[in-house]
Amino acid sequence: MESTRLQKVSRQIQKDLAEYFQRNSQAYLGKLITVTVVRVSPDLSFAKVYLSIFPVDKAAEVMEAVELTKIEIRHDLARKVRHQLRKVPELGFYLDDSIDYELNIERLLND
Repeated sequence: MESTRLQKVSRQIQKDLAEYFQRNSQAYLGKLITVTVVRVSPDLSFAKVYLSIFPVDKAAEVMEAVELTKIEIRHDLARKVRHQLRKVPELGFYLDDSIDYELNIERLLND
């Protein structure tokens, strides 16, 4: 169970990253990137960021672009949360495929 502090930090990081991807969408092939979940470690040193990318067929290319700009993303995040956090967590980006999974289950149930 996450503490209230971890939940607040996760929500703040999610909000700030969503704003970053919205502002810089052209750098990511103009695709729609949604930050679905952020999970922060208890010591606030690492954050797992789950991204949902539309259209799905370009997800691998967009994830490569995100990995290449990970340092820039963290730097931008640091400017946003510098008054709330002493140290900005390292960011790990993962593809959130829960929507694909849900659509597959729905398709199987309909058949």
